[in-house]
Amino acid sequence: MKKLISTKMGFFAIAVFLFWIKTYLIYKIEFSLGVSGPMQEFLLFLNPLSTGLIFLGLALFASGRKAGRWIIILSFILSFILYANVVFYRFNSDFITIATMMQTSNFGSLGGSIASLVEWRDLLYAFDLVLLIVLYWKNRTNWSMERLKIRKPFIVLAAGVMAFVINLGLAEADRPQLLERTFDRNYLVKYLGAYNFMIYDAIQSFESSTQRVLADSSDITEVENYTKSKYAEPNEAYFGKGEGKNIIKIHLESFQSFLIDFELHGEEVTPFLNSLVNDQSQGFTYFDNFFHQTEQGKTADAELIMDTSLYGLPQGSAFVTRGKNTYQALPAILDQEQDYTSGVFHGDGKSFWNRDEVYKHLGVTDFYYDIFYDMSPDQVINYGLKDKPFFEESMPLLEEMEQPFYAHMMTLTHHHPYLIDEDEATIAPAETGDGSVDRYFQTARYLDESLEQFFNDLKESGLYEDSIIMIYGDHYGISDNHNRAMSEILDEEITPLKNAELQRVPFMIKVPGVEGQGTNHTYSGQIDVMPTLLHILGIDARDYILFGTDMFSENHKDYVPFRNGGYMTEEYSLVNGVYYDNETKEIIEEPTEEMKELSETVLHELELSDRVLNGDLLRYYTPNDEWEPIDPADYDYNYDLEDSEEASEEE
Repeated sequence: MKKLISTKMGFFAIAVFLFWIKTYLIYKIEFSLGVSGPMQEFLLFLNPLSTGLIFLGLALFASGRKAGRWIIILSFILSFILYANVVFYRFNSDFITIATMMQTSNFGSLGGSIASLVEWRDLLYAFDLVLLIVLYWKNRTNWSMERLKIRKPFIVLAAGVMAFVINLGLAEADRPQLLERTFDRNYLVKYLGAYNFMIYDAIQSFESSTQRVLADSSDITEVENYTKSKYAEPNEAYFGKGEGKNIIKIHLESFQSFLIDFELHGEEVTPFLNSLVNDQSQGFTYFDNFFHQTEQGKTADAELIMDTSLYGLPQGSAFVTRGKNTYQALPAILDQEQDYTSGVFHGDGKSFWNRDEVYKHLGVTDFYYDIFYDMSPDQVINYGLKDKPFFEESMPLLEEMEQPFYAHMMTLTHHHPYLIDEDEATIAPAETGDGSVDRYFQTARYLDESLEQFFNDLKESGLYEDSIIMIYGDHYGISDNHNRAMSEILDEEITPLKNAELQRVPFMIKVPGVEGQGTNHTYSGQIDVMPTLLHILGIDARDYILFGTDMFSENHKDYVPFRNGGYMTEEYSLVNGVYYDNETKEIIEEPTEEMKELSETVLHELELSDRVLNGDLLRYYTPNDEWEPIDPADYDYNYDLEDSEEASEEE
């Protein structure tokens, strides 16, 4: 052993072995990759080897003791990348991509959330680095100062390439078209490894960035034909019934539908929202099979989907990477079709998720961000302004908007890691021992109370009776990394199917003068909201490129695609490549042709939406003769509040 350590090749072999074993153990401990069967387990074990041989093998080209130092440096870089994915995965159940790394403007607001994801046991993941440093320090004097014969590093690299080729071949045999037809990063990491996935992602990012340059006007034709064929005729009972009414869209941060009617310690967690759902005299229709369809963009994806009926991107956020695209979004459509003004209300900095730029391309008239609010320390927690002062301080701004308006109210307090001041918590935490899950119910109650306050203020102002009110959840709040705690909360095992079912988020809507339906069981998702609202306003959705369909229509397409290529219907589901019977919860071993065809339809739909975003194809599409493309230069969110206040006082 001592003789082995005293040589460069021996030190290299130890470094590769430590890297290989650490990576495999982290895969098993930190990531839920859905490994099934001996082949997938073998590939999971094998895939770190090629990375270790190739990247650490590069250090062997260095001369003398520099080779050892480069092995340590490269080991540190690879370990840092892997650990960054560990922390990212603990909340997002996902892996870092090139697109998410471009979202650096968001990092300043993420400090508390990231800190809550770091654990003391993570220090063990640095054990191999410490050991390498010690071994190098003790044995460096035994090393030759000469460079290794060139054939040795080349043999190592060739062995790494061979290991990767074998890995890829076995992966393709087990999962045909792995690199061509998958939207699921879990599959890629499971079969190829976290590092090979990052290389694949970099290639995909480059290819997608070139699509805009290569696109032309003919590329939109297939998309237009598809969305026109999917169009669902409006329900006459709703068509045009909301024309000219104000629209107030309330964004429930990280709110999942299981909270509705849920009791903790014998108390309703969200009594106010429960009353809107259960008391039909309130006039709301509640869709209890409504799902979020976001991916890495989370909140920004939800905004994009709701306002454009396009899917978010498979990597990163379109708000960041495609923020300068041409869009035909609700704010602009309502302005041009029915002379609406629009405003987004958000108690945080204007640049978060690139909002101050992308909103111009969506046609948002006014953007009310942190400078409009009292952001003193006692008013702020976690990601920004607390929900109660947010709604309270938004009311005068809302009342000043020119009517009819489309107002988007974005809550923040109910966001991971679900922090709340002790004196503002009106329900005791859960008792699972998982802090995020336990506090989740406290911030949900706080959000519920803030909504009740806001509704009372709307009624006092006179806006309530004359407004369409939409309430929706943007994405999950509790990821599958908390399955142990959630199984205690729900008193059932969190299977892959159950986790997919937990992706339900609330959607409820009240239209003045229209009787609410109570609970509507239609299967639908965020992609369907835009065509639904357009029809309520009397605007035919057929003119626009929309991937959703009217939820009130008899012809609504009631399957819900997920961004990873899975889907949910009333009878069956596709989750992580496995078909399930929704009633029995059993795996369907032999799916029908109908199930397979729907899978192909979902993949095709996602691909078409990606083409629209990556190719900026809406620049080639004109919805109707009256349409005027949005000029972002017409919008400016750099307000001088002091001048406006002085002008008001003079008047």
